[in-house]
Amino acid sequence: MKINTKYHGEKEIKEKEIISFVKPIPGFPDEDRFIVLPLDEEGSFFALQSIQNEQLAFVISNPFLFFSDYDFNLEENAVEQLELASEKDVLVFAILTVQEPFEKTTANLQAPIILNQKKNLAKQVILNQTDYITKHLLLPNKKSLVKG
Repeated sequence: MKINTKYHGEKEIKEKEIISFVKPIPGFPDEDRFIVLPLDEEGSFFALQSIQNEQLAFVISNPFLFFSDYDFNLEENAVEQLELASEKDVLVFAILTVQEPFEKTTANLQAPIILNQKKNLAKQVILNQTDYITKHLLLPNKKSLVKG
């Protein structure tokens, strides 16, 4: 099937690539079917593209690439909703708020996207009782390349 996307124009996708959210992302109650599309050759950044609305695409990344000590426990009800049988089935993404310059880009570590990659089920999980917030600098130690 063909869909129109925000960053890739018209794209041919397969039904088996579609990710179904068990509960819509907060703030987007009518959007529950997405596809993950690469945004860079290194595989660091992706678009979580709605298949229903071409203008709705979240920039996402694996938070462990940028926050090696990121850690949380998934509540049992989320494990059940996502039908997770093994940790190997889990992919974790953080939604990014991309800024100019890129060094100001932030990651939402308080509400990761949890994906059962085996069954293509996903959910944005709100982490309670945590120090994580919705706007962690993605590159907190990035030094300016311009010497002044």
